[in-house]
Amino acid sequence: MNKLTALLFAALLAITPASAQETHAITDYTGRVVEVPTKPLRIVSLHDLSITIPLIELGVFPVGSHGRTTTEGTPFIRSSAVLTGVDFANSDITFVGNNPADVEAIAALQPDLVLTTEWQGTPVDQLEKIAPTLLIDSEADMFATYDLLAGITGTEDRLAYLKARYEGQIAQIKRLIDTQSITTSVIQGVEGSVYVLHTYGTLGRVLRDAGFKFPAIIDAIPVGGDLDVPAEQLPELDADFIFATYRTDTLETPADSEAQLNKVVPNFCQYLTACQNNQLITIPREEASSNSFYALGAIAYMVISQISGRDFVPFQSQ
Repeated sequence: MNKLTALLFAALLAITPASAQETHAITDYTGRVVEVPTKPLRIVSLHDLSITIPLIELGVFPVGSHGRTTTEGTPFIRSSAVLTGVDFANSDITFVGNNPADVEAIAALQPDLVLTTEWQGTPVDQLEKIAPTLLIDSEADMFATYDLLAGITGTEDRLAYLKARYEGQIAQIKRLIDTQSITTSVIQGVEGSVYVLHTYGTLGRVLRDAGFKFPAIIDAIPVGGDLDVPAEQLPELDADFIFATYRTDTLETPADSEAQLNKVVPNFCQYLTACQNNQLITIPREEASSNSFYALGAIAYMVISQISGRDFVPFQSQ
């Protein structure tokens, strides 16, 4: 019996009490029907952004999580330090690897439920030998993911508070800003083109929920879709206010965001009236794109602070 088999066998024996728990059937996004403990106590999450952070915001700390590592090899939960204040270093959450995750490390935690995504390379058939395993769509609407996780963990009341706060934040933006008369755009320079989405993460969610308008080229993208815009079409992304993003977990700065856009179009700013009039707003991608109610709130207040009560030069379409 090799080490992996021994660990899996030990884990199966150890979770026998869990198998006696009350269960209920849940259909995951691939159509698999999985019997899940009604009150899972030892969850392993295999995607930090899509699963671990939402669980923490719902008040549920997994026993193990997927994560990333710094160049020095130190593991971290991407974006969690700034969004939840929780990371491997200050919690009992165990790092179980990146992609693929470490099956032996997962088995050693004796989970009663594994939550993974189609992005994760660890085969589901291996995970199922350790504990019931649900596949969650990492590209799903943020609120749909929270609804699912709250139903699994019995934290619907906590989720209701989070949603109520967000609704209040959106109402505050609408009260302070005539959003219907303002166009916005979110851009990101990537490998020779400008990357845009129909709704760019939490930033796009706040902008759309608040009622801001978008350029036609962005509205034409199907909901949930994205588009690589070639350099010659950059002016089609112009708007009253343009947002750009950069990664702070890799120590990028706003200058890196501008450098990426300049790689696409040298002196890109001269082709965007928003940029020419200091209406290009550059913000950290962790808040702009993560599945997090804290991020939604941070974005909501950023929008108010940057746009409300401000004189600006309106974009005039040609």
